[in-house]
Amino acid sequence: MQREEKQLDLALDAIITRVNDLKQSISNMIVKLELEHETLNWPTFLDNFALMSGQLTALTKVLTHDKCPALRNLAVLPIQLSQERDTELLRITEQRVPQFSHDLAPDYLRTKLEPDVEQRMMLLESKAGNMTFEMAQKQVSAFNKVMNHVWDIVSKAREEWESESGSRSGPQQTTSITDTHLLVSAVSAGKNLKMPVPQGQPGPQGMMGQGRPGSGPPGGPVGGIINPGQQQMGPMGKVPSGIKTNIKAASQIHPYNR
Repeated sequence: MQREEKQLDLALDAIITRVNDLKQSISNMIVKLELEHETLNWPTFLDNFALMSGQLTALTKVLTHDKCPALRNLAVLPIQLSQERDTELLRITEQRVPQFSHDLAPDYLRTKLEPDVEQRMMLLESKAGNMTFEMAQKQVSAFNKVMNHVWDIVSKAREEWESESGSRSGPQQTTSITDTHLLVSAVSAGKNLKMPVPQGQPGPQGMMGQGRPGSGPPGGPVGGIINPGQQQMGPMGKVPSGIKTNIKAASQIHPYNR
């Protein structure tokens, strides 16, 4: 009898240790979902699930071990029920159960489902039992069709993602070495920069350095462009007689002249 009690105590200690580890992992996962949901990524989410899955596997191995007694053959009975606050029970349950009263004992020592849940389960079981084979096959076919459609969408998205990731051999280039060298040579040595044309001297293509196009000497060609067929200006800067100008007074061309 003492040997069986010792084995039971060892098994319960191992089970409590595994359950506490699983409970800690679930608590950490809940904290991440509530506080770090904006920065939580999918690989971290899967790692947490893998950790909990491993802990469940370890708990199952402890329960199915040869040295673990059959817990289903054991019953838990309340030794004492009280409405007063129990500090030891509060410490064991991590501040969740202040006292083991008549209201809490049926919920914590329940070995069956709640009456409402049990009625729903019986209703679903009766509905499934009354279903014909043709209706069941039809629902299974519809379910498989939906799952195949979802699988096709996921597979297509995965192929597109893999093709895009394979086509990108490296990061996209956003700079040009040639343009950088041109800018550096222009800033440091003034390479490929045009020199300003002094005023009063003809620039390229006969342009006069007057500061802006279209500004020339009075009576001269517009923009300061010299036509090769025309005569050059005289030594006094007068326009030759071959070029006629027609200057009208501002009063003659005013549209609102009275």
